[in-house]
This record gives sequence, C-alpha cells and structure tokens, in this order.
Amino acid sequence: MTSPLETKRIGFIGCGAMARALAGGLLASGVPATRMGGTDIDSAQRQDFEASLGIATGSDNARLVAESDVLVLCVKPGVVLKVLEGLGGQPDLQRPLWISIAAGIRIAALESGLPPGARIIRTMPNTPALVGAGASVLCPNAAAGDADAGVAEALFSAVGSTWRAPSEDLMDPVTGLSGSGPAYVFLFLEGLAEAGVRQGLPPNAALALALQTTFGAAKLALEDGRSPADLRAQVSSPGGTTLAGLAQLDLADLKGALNRAVEAAAARSRELSDDS
Repeated sequence: MTSPLETKRIGFIGCGAMARALAGGLLASGVPATRMGGTDIDSAQRQDFEASLGIATGSDNARLVAESDVLVLCVKPGVVLKVLEGLGGQPDLQRPLWISIAAGIRIAALESGLPPGARIIRTMPNTPALVGAGASVLCPNAAAGDADAGVAEALFSAVGSTWRAPSEDLMDPVTGLSGSGPAYVFLFLEGLAEAGVRQGLPPNAALALALQTTFGAAKLALEDGRSPADLRAQVSSPGGTTLAGLAQLDLADLKGALNRAVEAAAARSRELSDDS
C-alpha cells in the first residue's frame, strides 16, 4: 500500500526535540533524508539536527517553504505567528500543507497568518513521541481534505498513535489529558517509587519496579481489551493487599485529583488560545 508520504517533501521550521523525534520516526519508516529539511535560528539546534539525522538544515524559512510539500511548525507557541509574518508576501504560501504542533494556537490564528484557502492541521503531540510512543491528536481546518489529514496521520504515526478530533473545541481537553498527561504519570511514578523507599526498598530498585509496573500495566490495558476498571477488579481480591492499598487512594480522592488536574490544564489551554 502506498504511503501518503510516498513523494512528499517535508520541511521542519524549528529543529528542536519534537522535530528531531518526528524526523527520526520518518527516517525509520523509510522516508529518505533527502526529502526532508529543517530551519532554525539557533545554529546549535541546526547542527544537532543535521548531525544526528543527516538532514540538511538552514536558516532561510522562505527557501524551505518553496522546497516543501508539507511544513511542520515546530517552534514555540509565542513564535508561530511571528514566523508566519516573516513569510508574508511569499507567493506560494498556499501550496504546502501546514502542520502546527504549537499548544494553544487556534486554527483561526494560523489562518490569519496564511493566505485564504491554506490547508492547515492543528496537532497536539506529547513527549513520549520522543521514544516513538506518543499520542497525537489532529484537527484539520475547513480547507484541509481527507488526503491532507491522511498525510498528517502518516507523519505522526511514525512516532506513536493518532486520533483525529472531530472539533477544535476538543483540543483543549486533549491538551489537559494527553498533552499534559505524561507529567501526571511522572508524578505518580515519583510518588510510587518514594513509597517503596519508605518501606525499605533501595531507591534504584524502587524506581525500577515502579517504572516496569507502570509500563506493564499500560501494556496490559492496551493489549487485553478489557476496561481498566475490569482489570483492576480482577486483581482486587476481597480482604487482599491490593484492596487495602486502593482504599487509601480512594480516601485521597485520586480520581477527583486527576479530574481537577485535567480540568485546570484544559482551562489554561483555553486561556492561552484566547490570547493567541
């Protein structure tokens, strides 16, 4: 089956960690380095990108736009619109597919910096993409068709799983859940390992056990097919150790805390979007 990326030339504006992850995933999936390029104002970032991936880089965004079929905006949210403003007046800005990974930057803001009819995909990846295990959510604008969404899905599938949001309104909850979610898991890992140390385990063993337990539980939930609630019930024997531990998590309102965390992060995402 032909990949949507089969003949696409892909340019990364911004050569930071996420750009390196995406480009590395594409290389692993068979996209040659000669069909990719990158730009960055930071020469050290450019050198690292080029040295680690073998992909040519430069500092001329206009040239990269002219040479690319797909442009991935991998700069910080506060810089995105300035980058687009810097390209103002270039005749072929409408031609490529534009993909933005900038958190909190709405499609309307991106459209304001590009010609009418520009095809845009707003995305929200997360940091596990750096190890090929990301969860990325995509939201096309009205001008982008199914083929464009397919290109974005193929690109982000190189670093994990993808989901297409039916409405941009869902991008703020997505930011609160999967965008910020890795940090919640890291906090859980930190707390679980510290609890093991307090019970007498060596720190390195406690962390290793916490990491593998979390990884294994997630893998089981992904592959088993049963709901997390069913899997939890299976290992919660009446009068057993697991129920004793779960009772303390219920007393601490773990689910309520997670709900408040996602709600607060989503609300902050909306505030940032309103400011863009």
